Amino acid sequence: MYDRIEIFQLAHGLASHAGARQAKIAGNIANADTPDYRAQDLKPFAETYQAQRSDTALRRTRDSHGFGADPSALTFQTIDRPGASAPNGNTVSLETEMMKATEVRQAHEMALSVYQTSLGILRTSLGRGR
Repeated sequence: MYDRIEIFQLAHGLASHAGARQAKIAGNIANADTPDYRAQDLKPFAETYQAQRSDTALRRTRDSHGFGADPSALTFQTIDRPGASAPNGNTVSLETEMMKATEVRQAHEMALSVYQTSLGILRTSLGRGR
């Protein structure tokens, strides 16, 4: 029942995006010395979410209502991150990757915060308190 509430699906999608993006960043760091390796990233979650929604005006609360993408079932598109290339053709900058890893950690924490807050609101509305 609770897995069909859109805010929980959205929080799950955001957390999944953060996890997939962290994996790309780890791959970039692992290939920091690989010749001709191009740094990779994922499209931002907001762009992915909007691109995969068939109708941005309607929200679906039940399978039979409205149209729209399930945020927890989004597919994330890998993109090459532009940047200066080293003499061996590699575009990975360890400083940039560390900053991106911090951004991803913050996005994951935000997803967890949205989930926890929504769960608290749901519990309060049911009269069970926090």
